[in-house]
Amino acid sequence: MSYSPAREGRIRLPTDFDAVTDIGAEDHSEISAATADRIWHSVRHWYAAGMHPAIQLCLRHNGRVVLNRAIGHGWGNGPADPPDADKVPVSVETPFCVYSAAKAISTTVVHMLVERGEFSLDDRVCDYLPNYTSHGKDRTTIRHVITHSAGVPFATGPRPNLKRMNESDYAREKLGELKPIHRPGLMHIYHGLTWGPLVREIVSAATGRNIRDILAEEILDPLGFRWTNYGVAEKDVPLVAPSHVTGKPLPAPLAKAFSTAVGGTPQQIIPFSNTPLFLTGVIPSSSTVSNADELSRFAEILCRGGELDGVRVMRPETLRGATAEARRLRPDIATGLAPIRWGTGYMLGSTRFGPFGRNAPGAFGHTGLTNIAVWADPQRRLSVGLISSGKPGQHREAGRYTEVLDRINAEIPRTAG
Repeated sequence: MSYSPAREGRIRLPTDFDAVTDIGAEDHSEISAATADRIWHSVRHWYAAGMHPAIQLCLRHNGRVVLNRAIGHGWGNGPADPPDADKVPVSVETPFCVYSAAKAISTTVVHMLVERGEFSLDDRVCDYLPNYTSHGKDRTTIRHVITHSAGVPFATGPRPNLKRMNESDYAREKLGELKPIHRPGLMHIYHGLTWGPLVREIVSAATGRNIRDILAEEILDPLGFRWTNYGVAEKDVPLVAPSHVTGKPLPAPLAKAFSTAVGGTPQQIIPFSNTPLFLTGVIPSSSTVSNADELSRFAEILCRGGELDGVRVMRPETLRGATAEARRLRPDIATGLAPIRWGTGYMLGSTRFGPFGRNAPGAFGHTGLTNIAVWADPQRRLSVGLISSGKPGQHREAGRYTEVLDRINAEIPRTAG
């Protein structure tokens, strides 16, 4: 197969897109093949920008898989890969790290546990993590954490030892040392770094169980998921396709702000996220490994009001409460400098624009770094998983991603609400 010449920060595009396209089983009894093809055409246009070595998209409508496709390469065609690298096409089953899309899954686990009486969102964090008291943190509630209003969006103090990130005692020590930048509940700034360790340790302390085991035993295993938990077994690490920094580096001011918000520049974060240490870690904010098919199926649990195939995760009224608008997050670098409607842990869609495209006011879920999303849209009876393996900085074709979201919503109209 021939490829286009390499351009700075971009992949080598194959001349034959069909040769690197995988199509899973699809049901077009309600959503036509022509509709699916129009949506997929927008994905091909996005792929042609050269910013993503691989893209996967899976749509479920009324529980039926109406589109399940992948394009590109899982291995061998990143911008830094040599021209003669072995190029392995992506499949619809290839797993990837989905970064902050993990927060939709973790939020679901938290609300499930609250419903079961394991803890209350209005319990204080220090009721479970006794050293979480300094600098006024004793007033912090679990609700503050879940809604990104705990006042600790950035890791303050000495840089933590990432090699010890899975050690609970060490994590709790470091969390206790955090110094809030504002009192709990005063404002809402995305907690890109601290949200995951806080959720992991609160759940562990309250239940006596690892959140990874809870997710597996209560949701994933009963429903037959292969992936979609926090990290993978060590033997599965080679099966996880890597992510790649693409495009031009961010301008210095944006790079500095991004580094503060999420703990490093893309050039630092992405290589670390491809390491066995990270890919076997339990970080409820960012280490979930999945594929678009499984993300879409997880979203189907939410689209159906908290139950799928006889497995009840939470009651519909619990989910309605979790997805009622609770906060409007101030624009910040970690969320693309755009204001976002928020429920209690879930990002919410909107009419004009939003994380799940235009005209999606009933959608909810979460996005991931970068151009990754999982969401449910009950008004469309739609469940979506979207994964891309490039992590681009600024580039002129960035709008092609949002064009995909808008095309999905245009082709599958709302039928309720």
